[in-house]
Amino acid sequence: MKALIIIPTYNEKENIQNIVQAVFAQNLGVDILVVDDNSPDGTGQIVQEMQKSQPKLHLLSRPGKQGLGRAYIAGFNWGMEHGFDVLTEMDADFSHRPEDLGPLLGKLKTHDFAVGSRYVEGGRTVNWGLMRKIISRGGGIYSRLILGFPLNDWTGGFNSWKKEVLLGIDLSTVTSNGYSFQIELKYKALKKGFKGAESPIVFEDRRVGHSKMSLKIVIEAFYRVWLMRFK
Repeated sequence: MKALIIIPTYNEKENIQNIVQAVFAQNLGVDILVVDDNSPDGTGQIVQEMQKSQPKLHLLSRPGKQGLGRAYIAGFNWGMEHGFDVLTEMDADFSHRPEDLGPLLGKLKTHDFAVGSRYVEGGRTVNWGLMRKIISRGGGIYSRLILGFPLNDWTGGFNSWKKEVLLGIDLSTVTSNGYSFQIELKYKALKKGFKGAESPIVFEDRRVGHSKMSLKIVIEAFYRVWLMRFK
């Protein structure tokens, strides 16, 4: 299957070159699409320069910061329009390890989508404070109880989807944009009857730069779970 790794960026000049090189170094035969929201730090220009020597590297430039969910949907649509069968979400900051990509993609041999999971055997987090652990683990348990599907890592953003799943859930109906975006995608896929698998990952806090996480994003996720359930 023709696979695309989608990496959204906003001010990731410190990471983008290294993460692109690290993904290609896995020798998985994948292409990479960087979805850049007009980063003031010149992330897009760095990618353009790298494209001169990397034919499997692509850039989708957007006019401004529109949120993570919108970036991924734009990337999904670009990928499907360009003939890719598998579309994978991945952070630019090395919190999603390139070495976990192979096992994640391998799950698609027997399943429709794969979730990089911190909360199955072999998965874990590194360099997280207590509060972040509580929010992440608690959010997953909260989502599992309300939405009713036995998934362990609802909030994680290291996920791989077959094209048929994204077409089946109809991306135009996805309304979440922040932390809850990942929950909504998984819930819609499971409700449609698609089969998901969890692949253990080691999630390490970003090496350089600043986290995009905020209290507003967390609060949005907690109330949107109820909207998803009873919509």
